[in-house]
Amino acid sequence: MAHQFVVLGAGVTGLSTALELKNRHPNSSVIIAAQYFPGDRHPTYASPVAGANWLSVALDSGRQETWDEITFQRLTKLARQSQETGVERMEIRAIYDREPKDADVLSVATGKIWYEQLVGGLRRLSEDALPAGAVFGYDTDTFVINTQIYLPWLQTTSRKANIQMHRRIYSDIQELFSDYPSASAYFNCTGLGSAGLKGVQDANVYPTKGQVLLVESPKVPLKRMYFRSPRRVDNDTTYVFPRGPHGGVVLGGCRLDNSWSGDIDPHLAEDIKKRCCELAPELGRPDDLKVLYHAVGLRPSRVGGARIERQVINGKQVIHNYGAGGAGYQASW
Repeated sequence: MAHQFVVLGAGVTGLSTALELKNRHPNSSVIIAAQYFPGDRHPTYASPVAGANWLSVALDSGRQETWDEITFQRLTKLARQSQETGVERMEIRAIYDREPKDADVLSVATGKIWYEQLVGGLRRLSEDALPAGAVFGYDTDTFVINTQIYLPWLQTTSRKANIQMHRRIYSDIQELFSDYPSASAYFNCTGLGSAGLKGVQDANVYPTKGQVLLVESPKVPLKRMYFRSPRRVDNDTTYVFPRGPHGGVVLGGCRLDNSWSGDIDPHLAEDIKKRCCELAPELGRPDDLKVLYHAVGLRPSRVGGARIERQVINGKQVIHNYGAGGAGYQASW
């Protein structure tokens, strides 16, 4: 008998989960039920607003690093596949304002940056190459993901695989069971929605507000991404992520824990422009940037990290996959 699987949520996690299910179980029926899909805009639908790139935040010497490694290998294939995926190989310059042991970049078991060999090496920056106040940094080759291309590609690929898309709003997971009573398993990929979804109501889930700008690409395209922060995950992080040579440049950012506000802070926007132009002089002067839009996304953070767990609720098998915070893309596969 062919299985039916229902995926609740259509962010990068939900779409990737649905495709993986179809790849593993080609004869199954896979349904994505979600309030928002690619093309929609809402602060709680954070996937379209993300940077997005691969620069692991995992430090556990365990399964979190494995998730990121699996995703890195998948992105390698997608970048080779064609331009239609929106995944592109690109160098990143990562700069930190603290020593490595204090910058949260070293794995707990080894005291090393775990992905150095995976990415093909880290090219340490000389003191002359570091901006004022920085302590260490490196260049390495990784991936930038144009979310405006990648999310629709995931959705189109899902449709080609006969994955169904159903617009639904659920306040209680029991409603999902009622609508799809014959499903073999239900995959909860609701991100921030898991805080309020009855039957789940995970009190460990909280929003981390991010604010970004998309600006016009400079006439001479940026050749690399830039990242600067005191620690790998910090409130005072600055990043510059080109979306290819002509797709605009994402400027960020901030991390405001427990903020549910979807409002744009104009003062923060000006500060982001200033910080990004200092970090990436190729952008030019802040006042000369041509802003295409401002956006806010509420990252689905969780105390203790992402919840990847099987649970039986009223006899129904539920697989939880939410709470990745800012690591949604780089752990998505």
